Amino acid sequence: MPTLPILQLGNPKLRERSAPVSEPDGSANRTLAGDLRDTLLAHRGRTGYGRGIAAPQLGTLARVLHVEAEGSRTLVNPRITARSEQTMVVWDFCFSYFSIVFPVRRQVLVEVKYQDLFGREQRLEAVGDLAELLQHEIDHLDGVLAIDLVTDVTKICSFPEWAARHAGENERVVAEALRGLKK
Repeated sequence: MPTLPILQLGNPKLRERSAPVSEPDGSANRTLAGDLRDTLLAHRGRTGYGRGIAAPQLGTLARVLHVEAEGSRTLVNPRITARSEQTMVVWDFCFSYFSIVFPVRRQVLVEVKYQDLFGREQRLEAVGDLAELLQHEIDHLDGVLAIDLVTDVTKICSFPEWAARHAGENERVVAEALRGLKK
């Protein structure tokens, strides 16, 4: 399973907006999807963490991302078409700056429209953890990093400090948000 290097915070490509993919079912796109999946799974194997990755993190400015959460799927040209008014503040970190963790505000529910690797239009209603993850990865496609969205700079911490003090908090926050979700 070959993997590619993940661009790190400070690399200007992470701040660029990705271009739409004109041939979602093309062979180049399938290769990119495989690279994203393999790199994500390798990172998860090394660290125990990782649910999603976006093409810009591999240096490819294409609107493609891959998630391993509630199944395995590659989303081509994803766009958020609806967001809940209700938000939650969760701890966030990223492969592109894996050593720091911080709180961000995300919508509890989002609707995402995208194309699959066969070019078919798909719709996904995501809540809780998956909603947070999709917002994070789609932001990457627009050159926005989660670190831009920190809600309280005094709570930025190293990964080991977060693991010692805050691991498990997201599950509680998401569960509370889902209980209070207004339909």
